[in-house]
Amino acid sequence: MCLAIPGQVKEIFEQNGLRMGRVDFGGITKEVCLAYLPEIAIGDYTIVHVGFAISKIDEESALETLNTFREMGLFEEEFGVEPAPVETRH
Repeated sequence: MCLAIPGQVKEIFEQNGLRMGRVDFGGITKEVCLAYLPEIAIGDYTIVHVGFAISKIDEESALETLNTFREMGLFEEEFGVEPAPVETRH
């Protein structure tokens, strides 16, 4: 994953002594290292870069960014598939 992409934390677990999570990127779920964000919880949104959650982000910003990336076709470039559109709040 080359872009910093927002996703929602769906599950948190420990693997080999590291805090890990399953993060949903608009319908595509990936395992992500959460070690840099010890405060992040299930349901929170985060920015992920090269497999590491690097920042917490609010839901509205995350969903808008996901839709923008989808519209630009960046998901297919990053994940090899196109996710479903995500609903944003207005």
